[in-house]
Amino acid sequence: MEIRAGGVTVHAVEHGAGRTVLVLHGAGVDHREAEACFEPALAHVAGLRRIYPDLPGMGRTAAPAALRSADDVVDTLLRFADEVTGGTAYLLVGHSAGAHFARAMAARSPERVAGLALVCPLLPGVREVPEHRVVVGPGETREPGEPGEPGESGEAGESGDFGDDVFRSYFVIQTAEMLERYRRYVEPAAALVDHAALERIGERWALADEPVPAYPGPTAVVAGRLDSTVGHAAAVDLARHYPHASLAVVDDAGHALPHEQPELLRALLAEWLTRVERAL
Repeated sequence: MEIRAGGVTVHAVEHGAGRTVLVLHGAGVDHREAEACFEPALAHVAGLRRIYPDLPGMGRTAAPAALRSADDVVDTLLRFADEVTGGTAYLLVGHSAGAHFARAMAARSPERVAGLALVCPLLPGVREVPEHRVVVGPGETREPGEPGEPGESGEAGESGDFGDDVFRSYFVIQTAEMLERYRRYVEPAAALVDHAALERIGERWALADEPVPAYPGPTAVVAGRLDSTVGHAAAVDLARHYPHASLAVVDDAGHALPHEQPELLRALLAEWLTRVERAL
């Protein structure tokens, strides 16, 4: 669907019926990655209408020159939420940069947000970011003879080298299955990215009301211990900021946690949804 939100026409896909869940993807991808990662965790829950928009400058949502900051993107997303929900309360999920926008949306319109889930959130003041380390697959750092030794299953071929540099730079689980997910749901979005627009917005990434006021509703914060993009320390601090937050720091997961730990993500979101229902 195409929804006019101020001066931006937002492209989105929709599944199901009931209370709306907006799922915001990260930078450099589009709705397909968020859909692939979060739809398996949400589709089995009755009464949820899941909406996956392309954020401005990515996928099929253009970013006009008037969009010059993260605050402008948040304004656009709030208008989009108003249009697709008709003013009713909705749930909000964000991954990486999508979490940056989601927490600002929840802070500005807390009465409209029934629950907030932040996965591998990209936050101001990123710190204590670990070096990239592979735990399963080619280049892994497990001790020899431990399960998952390179070449043990033959998943990566004779050379043990997948050859996709971006994939290898941030996935910590580097199996053939993860490579297939990357090539199917992440890589195709690269050709659709408006890099000039993202650079323009990124120059004004800090939000005007930073530090963002604490959202008072049911919150989940999920981080990968091996996240070499944003780390996990800032996410731990963020969880302390919210009065009703559950926090999970997942070992053997990096910034691609939604791909790498799908069953655990599903369980964490199920716990969050249970708390949302209690609070309604």
